Amino acid sequence: MVIDFHTHTFPERIATAAIVKMQADCHSVAFTEGTEVALCSSMSKADIDFSVVLPVITNPLKTSSINAVSKEKNGNKGLFFFGGIHPDSPNISDELFRLAQAGIKGIKIHPVYQGVDIDDIRFLRILYAAAENGLIVVTHTGYDIGFPGVVRCSPKMLLNAIKQVGNLKLVAAHMGGWRNWQEAAELLSDTEIFIDTAFSFGKITPIDSNYYSEEELKLLGKQQFLELIRLFGSKRVLFGTDSPWDCQKTAKTEIAALPLSENERENIFSNNARMLLGI
Repeated sequence: MVIDFHTHTFPERIATAAIVKMQADCHSVAFTEGTEVALCSSMSKADIDFSVVLPVITNPLKTSSINAVSKEKNGNKGLFFFGGIHPDSPNISDELFRLAQAGIKGIKIHPVYQGVDIDDIRFLRILYAAAENGLIVVTHTGYDIGFPGVVRCSPKMLLNAIKQVGNLKLVAAHMGGWRNWQEAAELLSDTEIFIDTAFSFGKITPIDSNYYSEEELKLLGKQQFLELIRLFGSKRVLFGTDSPWDCQKTAKTEIAALPLSENERENIFSNNARMLLGI
């Protein structure tokens, strides 16, 4: 079994416009059209059994409507839909309670897109409420390709937050902090935080070959990637692609080809996600 713990989709009516805008913002290629149908097709080609779909709420007034869609679609077509929450969403505790009661396994937060630091009290109350309801929290960590120079959830800030919250099922996306990998290794490896592999290994695929320098295109190299896996331990690493921003088939193939033991591969591709999702 293979589970992609980090994917995104958009409603069909806005998917094309969303993909066009985000490609322009990040100057990198989208590998699907960004719809649910496109994700399922990608999963079939990559031989991926399940994907976790992570909504990012940028308008707090749309929290309930976005989460209603997640509740409706959760579990269909091999897709686990998480809920979303914004630091300024109304009735945060009640919203997270309703998600948990509906069988939703977790929530996605994105401090950069939501414009609030992870260790701000507004995010801390989200983390507290998620912990109380047994929800997994997946947070974007480190820089974001679409917001050059902006970091709202560095490994240091995340460590500060979890020290205040305590016991929490949390996934620090992008190997603990996109382009903050050394800091993640130093500060987060001794915690109980999970990390995912999304958009962190190999190279960025640019739309315009002249926009990024060759050095800027580089993500984690093979040795660095393996060192992080071994530092955190394979029981705390989740396979994720950030689809549509990486090709599921390519990402799976490249990580499977690394010199990992069979047990390490099973943990990363399946066991850890099955444990968190309860499957």
